[in-house]
Amino acid sequence: METDTDVAAQDLAALGEIGGVLGRTYRALSIGIVTVVLLIAFEATAVGTAMPVAARELDGVGLYAFAFSGYFTTSLFGMVAAGQWADRRGPLGPLAVGIGAFAAGLLIAGTAGSMWLFVAGRAVQGLGGGLVIVALYVVVSRAYPERLRPAIMAAFAAGWVVPSIVGPLAAGAVTEQLGWRWVFLGIPVLVLLPLGLALPQIRRRAGGAPEGTVPAAFDRRRIKLAFGISVGAGLLQYAAQDLRPLALLPGVVGAVLLVPSVLGLLPRGTYRAVRGLPSVVLLRGVAAGAFIAAESFVPLMLVTQRGLSPTLAGFSLAAGGATWALGSWMQSRSRFEPYRERLVVGGMVLVAAAIAAAPSVLIAAVPVWVVAVAWGFGCLGMGLVISSTSVLLLQLSAPREAGANSAALQISDGLSNVVLLAAGGAAFAALGGGAVGAAGHGVTDGTGGSHPAAFVAVFLPMACVALAGAWVGTRLRER
Repeated sequence: METDTDVAAQDLAALGEIGGVLGRTYRALSIGIVTVVLLIAFEATAVGTAMPVAARELDGVGLYAFAFSGYFTTSLFGMVAAGQWADRRGPLGPLAVGIGAFAAGLLIAGTAGSMWLFVAGRAVQGLGGGLVIVALYVVVSRAYPERLRPAIMAAFAAGWVVPSIVGPLAAGAVTEQLGWRWVFLGIPVLVLLPLGLALPQIRRRAGGAPEGTVPAAFDRRRIKLAFGISVGAGLLQYAAQDLRPLALLPGVVGAVLLVPSVLGLLPRGTYRAVRGLPSVVLLRGVAAGAFIAAESFVPLMLVTQRGLSPTLAGFSLAAGGATWALGSWMQSRSRFEPYRERLVVGGMVLVAAAIAAAPSVLIAAVPVWVVAVAWGFGCLGMGLVISSTSVLLLQLSAPREAGANSAALQISDGLSNVVLLAAGGAAFAALGGGAVGAAGHGVTDGTGGSHPAAFVAVFLPMACVALAGAWVGTRLRER
């Protein structure tokens, strides 16, 4: 028999659901976890703006791609560890530790005296980011009813809007006036707000093991596989950056470690695009990897080939935050739910078109604003795709599997970033891209320090990968 207390609690929950993710029940939690996303978003947009200057000052343009993929490499281990941790003990622990590691990595990178130490800081930061992102997915799975999940995923995307607009401008101004180091050293103070706001709410609403289960020990096999995937991805990336014949050895070792680890951690049938969960996980990797691998080279291309300042180069991507949020908002509308698969396919076509259009600015007659317009449409597509894959994953996951499946989704995301950045970085270096830092800031004529073909070798293959993702998008529903 229900007591008056039970009825009151149900009424309060209903009120919160009627009010949506910002209703009385969910308001503090929603603001807290969106603030965490806001922090990660500001870091991502700010770092991308400062990276070309940091790489040149540390004499590490040849390791430019590694500075990005180093983050994703260690995040792979963090994702698996967070999935295990959250499924057994709740998401509070991995979220708190992840935010701490994220801040520590920023401090290491900001004080680095060499490019390799800078990459090490990015690696520590990636470990924290891997822990955080999976823990947040588990929070959404446990704390929000299913009908509110598309809305909170849209709120996550909206959390990128202000950083994407303000971040490049602020980071560019700081880089030019104070130095690139302060872009990294100024961010860690922002961890205090999400720690103070989000963690108490998570402890109350999503702490502990899933209801009806007994906390179990960590699955040592999955932890070993996570270690294998992280080390393997790191060796593969290192081999891709070193074009000497001896680099083949770490590349082979990396592949030997990576392949079985990936097969053991992702849902069976992922790389055959089996309908349902495997295709959802595969699409996430295809979309994120192609887009991030291309986007990482946009500021460098604009600075070295078209003479833009770091501020303007980063700001050229600013509109993407708003269109990404628009795409995520569109997929959250209930009227579009029956057409989610079509939205995803259309989104991937937009991503492919944007990546293919970006290197057109290597032609001096093409105005640089073409990149901003193209990237706006590409980000609209990414908003449709990324939020939809998150929603579909939670729909296809039992509560006790939310952590493991969320980890698989993020592993696909991060691993694809590493592999495609490695491939893009190798092509970039092979065609002389490591020398672009010597070209100065002026528009060049294709001689000396100018290597436009190196950029084309990054963008066009990534456009083809994104186009393949459009086909995968037709296989997200179980028939």
